[in-house]
Amino acid sequence: MKKKKTKYKRVTIILRPKDFGDINNILPQLITWLKDKKRTIQFLAKEKERLKKILSYYHGNTDSISFISESEKYIKSDLIISLGGDGTLISVARNIKRNSPPVFGVNLGHLGFITEFTTEGLFNELEECFEGHYEIIRANLYKVKIVNNERVKFLEYFVNDAVFARNNVSKMLSLSLESDGEHIYNIIGDGLIISSPLGSTAYSLAAGGPIMHPSVKAIILTPICPHKLTHRPLVISDHKKLSVRPLGQSDGVVLTLDGQSTVSIEDFDIISIAKEKNKIINLIKNPRRTYYATLKEKFFHGR
Repeated sequence: MKKKKTKYKRVTIILRPKDFGDINNILPQLITWLKDKKRTIQFLAKEKERLKKILSYYHGNTDSISFISESEKYIKSDLIISLGGDGTLISVARNIKRNSPPVFGVNLGHLGFITEFTTEGLFNELEECFEGHYEIIRANLYKVKIVNNERVKFLEYFVNDAVFARNNVSKMLSLSLESDGEHIYNIIGDGLIISSPLGSTAYSLAAGGPIMHPSVKAIILTPICPHKLTHRPLVISDHKKLSVRPLGQSDGVVLTLDGQSTVSIEDFDIISIAKEKNKIINLIKNPRRTYYATLKEKFFHGR
């Protein structure tokens, strides 16, 4: 992590898809505050009608707001404010082209592990951020490529995890795993979670995986209800390239990335997973929040 000092002129606000928490209350306040700071306020074009409804209720308007496309939000933003929860922040991160502009994650829900800020003291925290008093957490994305008969049929990225499972929960799936061409094991069970350190506190933790500090250079393999008791969670270097392929009939096997994108797995698919060095999400760190304090607060860890 390193300190930065810059002036954020173009601020893009990304909203959770559905209204919840304090979003309808905090948003007009945030827009007014940014106006007073002489910032260019931007939203995605798809939010135009939604914003009109929210702001009209508070006797505001969208006259001073700019609207940009999905493809423009990284190249035309100096700062992105994510208003929602971890899922909203992850949706911002998953689609970056290369390095992202800094992302200021605001949690409007309850758990919110990777969103660093809350609405309490929000404007003081933003003020400090604008003055350059902040640090950056840099997290790599992971590339998932599926090849079938030498044809690339799927290519996407994840921040937290890639999950193999069956649509029919009454049936087990069988997968073969390799790391840089060396066989790790064949797993039979309800599924498999391949998790980044940032995602270690998500589904992987619920399935019995370890908590991993985000600075650790590793990736976690967490079986879901394995048929063999010897198949335990495994931590490997993130410099390795993983290769996964279905064994036997793959009917009903699906791969889900960050809980947001799903693809069906077919016979003879080869799924490769590797850290993407050129895709990095830059998260603004809350100076008043530490990793271990967050564990205690969110999970009652160590209490």
